Amino acid sequence: MSATSDGSGRKNWTVELRKRAVAALPPEKLLPDGQPAYMSSWIYVFGVLSLASLVVLILSGSILALKGPTWWHVTGIGHFFNSMHLWSVELFFFFMVIHLWGKYWMAAWRGGRKRTWITGAVTFLVAIPCALTGYVSQQNFDSQWISTQAKDAMNAVGIGAFFNLLDFGQMYSWHIFLLPMAVVALVAAHVLLVRKHGIVPPFILDGHEQVLAAAASDGAEAAEAADAADAPDGQPEPATEAPAPPTGEPEPTG
Repeated sequence: MSATSDGSGRKNWTVELRKRAVAALPPEKLLPDGQPAYMSSWIYVFGVLSLASLVVLILSGSILALKGPTWWHVTGIGHFFNSMHLWSVELFFFFMVIHLWGKYWMAAWRGGRKRTWITGAVTFLVAIPCALTGYVSQQNFDSQWISTQAKDAMNAVGIGAFFNLLDFGQMYSWHIFLLPMAVVALVAAHVLLVRKHGIVPPFILDGHEQVLAAAASDGAEAAEAADAADAPDGQPEPATEAPAPPTGEPEPTG
């Protein structure tokens, strides 16, 4: 039986899925071994810092969800993980805001990267209610005050009946399951789109093309000089033609 058939002449869907996945995102793009030189700029750092903060907050939040409110309010190690979760959320939003603003002023949707920009912006929007539900799930006086104040805002926009901030069970399920899954899915799609379309290059200013071309030319000349210096000693040098004698003067005789 063929690997692309199930015996009835029909194509195997797993083979087709693998072919489409490899065609859409080849391995050399999914896991590249190099990046463009312009990535050395600090503005490209905040994307990976947002990812690192997201990993820390997911790990610390998972431990808090398993242990429960009493553990993170009473024990010392619970306070530690609760603080780690809080500060990772703060850093996540801090890095993500800088990342979004940086890519906005770079027009990161250029070169067919519209979906990359959209997934990043939507991730920020979904992360806001995820953080809000976390604040109202702390089970302390802060969460009670935030819940009562935010309840009026939800009622004012007409969604208070569907999003009850005073219901701890509802807020807890939104915070530890539904909204985090949406954030992780959006971040995964965002990263895959970045791998597919590449990292957006910076704008090239007027006259900067000549500077880049001159730098590339100087680099090529330096590489040729280095190759010549590294040549083995016994290698003969290219022959040069002898200059012709001046016109009107007799040539030397034997």
